[in-house]
Amino acid sequence: MKISQKIEKQQKEGKVWWSFEYFPPRTAQGLQNLLDRIERMRALGPEFIDITWNAGGRTSDLTSEMVKTCQGLIGIETCMHLTCTNMPKEKVDIALREAKAHGCRNVLALRGDPPAGKEEWEAVEGGFIHGIDLVRHIRKNYGDYFDIAVPGFPQFQLLPPAERDLEMKYLKEKIDVGVDFIFTQMFYDVEIFIDWVKAVRAAGITIPIVPGIAPIQTWNGFMRATSLAKTVIPQFFMDALEPHKNDDEKVRAIGTKLVADMCRRILKEDLGILGLHFYTMNLEKATKMLLEELNLVPRVETLKPLPWRQSLTPNRRQETIRPIFWANRTKSYISRTENWDEYPNGRFGDSRSPAYGELDGYGVWFKQSKEDAIKLWDYPTSFSDIASLFSRFCTNQLAALPWSDQVPSSETSVISSQLARMNELGFLTINSQPAVNGARSDDKVHGWGPSNGYVYQKAYLEFFVNSALLDLLLKYIERDSNITYYAINNRGDLKTNTHSDGPNAVTWGVFPGKEIIQPTIVEAISFMAWKAPYELGQQWAQIYDEGSPSRKLISDFMETSFLVNVVHNDFQDLEAIFKPFFLAGEEYRTLNITSSVVNGIGGR
Repeated sequence: MKISQKIEKQQKEGKVWWSFEYFPPRTAQGLQNLLDRIERMRALGPEFIDITWNAGGRTSDLTSEMVKTCQGLIGIETCMHLTCTNMPKEKVDIALREAKAHGCRNVLALRGDPPAGKEEWEAVEGGFIHGIDLVRHIRKNYGDYFDIAVPGFPQFQLLPPAERDLEMKYLKEKIDVGVDFIFTQMFYDVEIFIDWVKAVRAAGITIPIVPGIAPIQTWNGFMRATSLAKTVIPQFFMDALEPHKNDDEKVRAIGTKLVADMCRRILKEDLGILGLHFYTMNLEKATKMLLEELNLVPRVETLKPLPWRQSLTPNRRQETIRPIFWANRTKSYISRTENWDEYPNGRFGDSRSPAYGELDGYGVWFKQSKEDAIKLWDYPTSFSDIASLFSRFCTNQLAALPWSDQVPSSETSVISSQLARMNELGFLTINSQPAVNGARSDDKVHGWGPSNGYVYQKAYLEFFVNSALLDLLLKYIERDSNITYYAINNRGDLKTNTHSDGPNAVTWGVFPGKEIIQPTIVEAISFMAWKAPYELGQQWAQIYDEGSPSRKLISDFMETSFLVNVVHNDFQDLEAIFKPFFLAGEEYRTLNITSSVVNGIGGR
């Protein structure tokens, strides 16, 4: 069924409705668990769902497969994203034919973001240049079979008048060639949204507008998402959330009320809007909490025709028995397993999680413009120039790196001098955490989670390094049985000293009345799927002119270096993780000095 028909029906009946967005996960097990989650979240009553198309079209086959499964097996109306990025006309037609074959009647047509590693958007040979070209193509070849949506950007209302009016003209032109409704980008300033809707209507655009609502999951996730999208955050949001930024449970509870108030205002205003589209980030609990706060779903578990709902994931597909002591605690049994990934605080979560990769589901990019990036990082022409940038960042002398949009966290100050020395020795650190042995959960530096708890961390380092220095480092690492590591290059070649495929918890907390929470882990599958650091490095290289020394230096380093993570499993020894780095770095420096002297003498 077409989404426009669903919207029209709800509008006539005066009923509030909602829908969910998901993105294709980065791992196979994440996909299996996401499909299980989508089926479970169907009980929350969405009118439809939509599936994103990764920036650059890299997950196009996966998007198509998800649409097929959601339409055919799960039985929920699905809208498929379709972008122009890296999509020749033939590939677009394949996607549309498959969507039609799967019974999909709805498409969100976008130009899309630049492909990975590209600064500017460019059309592929035989592809489309603008979103309007994609809309025209769909209408020409499929008539009115598909409902077509396009994106809307409320913050365009803040542009200078001439630019704002031009963007409105472009939107009107797209609508006029056959668009049925608009999905908006996420926003948190409801006044901007209301002004934009009124401007859209004043421009003669009458089709439905569906506001994009982003539940607040965690403080770090909220700040990262709004930073990347340059989303305006009302000051009262910050005043309410920031004092609790180390307690994700509290942030989500407060954020739920703030976003719910925003939704109430939208539904109350005379805008003709009765629908809300939730950007779930493949997570469940925050969206459910928001719907409950809005009194849009019952707060009790929906009754099922069977004692419990069978899972579709392979490890549970054949499940026919559950412990009898859970028989009257179905909700508890489910909640123990369904929301295990709700606090993705660290860079690495569990690869089984549908949300693994988080914003990478929409593409990887850093927020700086070319001009801002050059102001920050200048024109490096040697490896020592790059190492100096990393070292300065660790000691708060530099505001950002391509891998870190914000200044280092407060706990980085505990190990800032060690990190600076590591970078000077050739280990370019992009993520780290110090060892912590039972800090109180309200500790100003290390604390997180509910009050009256205690938190623990294993020391962790993530960095780029050249292969020769890595070989020296591994020689010293092998002398310490408490150290585990994974090292991977851009081609996917993996080195490790662990034979376990299971996760290694590197952060955990113990809180009154709760099970032990393990929000951050390291495991092989998630690390091998983590390509973002290399993509960000190449994007940094792209800001410099083609053929320039800076572009060549950075690009070559990304092509030849290893990305490594190291965990020291003795969380009681705060300094142990750094010892092999200092020993290997000094040996490498000595070898290079010796080599330079010998070559210098030999050349006389």
